Amino acid sequence: MENKEIQAKKAAMKKLRAERKNLIAASSAKMKVQKKEIKAIREFLKDRAATVPDIAAGTDMPEDKTLWYIASMKKYGQIVEGPKQGAFFKYHLNKPETIQEKKEV
Repeated sequence: MENKEIQAKKAAMKKLRAERKNLIAASSAKMKVQKKEIKAIREFLKDRAATVPDIAAGTDMPEDKTLWYIASMKKYGQIVEGPKQGAFFKYHLNKPETIQEKKEV
């Protein structure tokens, strides 16, 4: 009895994976693009502070998408908001030890 249940579960999982294969591939491709774009932002901010429009121009990304990444990176402590320049804040990379301290709190 148990063996039949195990075989049925395996067959159901195999069918589910086959049905979702395209969704999984699309999600993986999207994550790969996001990692590449976040890496570009980190590289741009490596040795300077910049505003969202400056980062967008320097990384060839739309400003709305750049703002989305900046907000996410700020939320998770990867970047820090600096002084205001005109209507925009300047952002710079956070120091690794500061990020570690934030995780421990």
